[in-house]
Amino acid sequence: MPAETQVALLRVLQEHEFERVGGNRSIRANVRVIVATNRDLDAAMTAGTFRRDLFYRLNVFPIEMPALRERREDIPLLVEYFIDRFARKAGKKIRRINKKTLELLQSYPWPGNIRELQNVIERSVIICEGEDFSVDASWLSRQPVASELQGQIELPQRLAAHEKEAIETALSESGGRVFGPSGAAAKLGIPRSTLESKIRSLKINKNRFKTTDPSKDN
Repeated sequence: MPAETQVALLRVLQEHEFERVGGNRSIRANVRVIVATNRDLDAAMTAGTFRRDLFYRLNVFPIEMPALRERREDIPLLVEYFIDRFARKAGKKIRRINKKTLELLQSYPWPGNIRELQNVIERSVIICEGEDFSVDASWLSRQPVASELQGQIELPQRLAAHEKEAIETALSESGGRVFGPSGAAAKLGIPRSTLESKIRSLKINKNRFKTTDPSKDN
């Protein structure tokens, strides 16, 4: 929203009046304003591209809308709405939704949110030749499905677990000693400082691996 538009909107919200372009008198306004954005307004205010006073005028009753993948229960209703909308536009009668298609749509992560869902439904309606609605699964294959997305989330956890296991094995073999020729850092082939940092981040208790042998004391 350009700066001059922000000023004009702020005046309407504060003073409940505006002037038409080219006009010379104020017109009273009694309106309810609903605003939607996908921008980070805190960052925009910090950068000076969005007025802070306008933000607080608009931010009376904020509602955060989760991404479509976080509200999969809404997908069937949205699918029905878009099918009805585009079918009427195309002059078609679609009475049923293929069960596998609905399951596919609910398992897909929808990185493009509702706009992507809308486009997929419209394309499917255009090529639909009967009363049964279905979606070509290949249209969604370019994006990770829900199981793959979950796998991407779990991968760092699995790597951390393997790393922790390797460090604990090295500490056990070195009697809890971190540095030195026979220390865990040497066994792992990493600097002492790196190992100490990983021990802290992975919350490893290196003391439980220490032996009573003074030569292996840290």
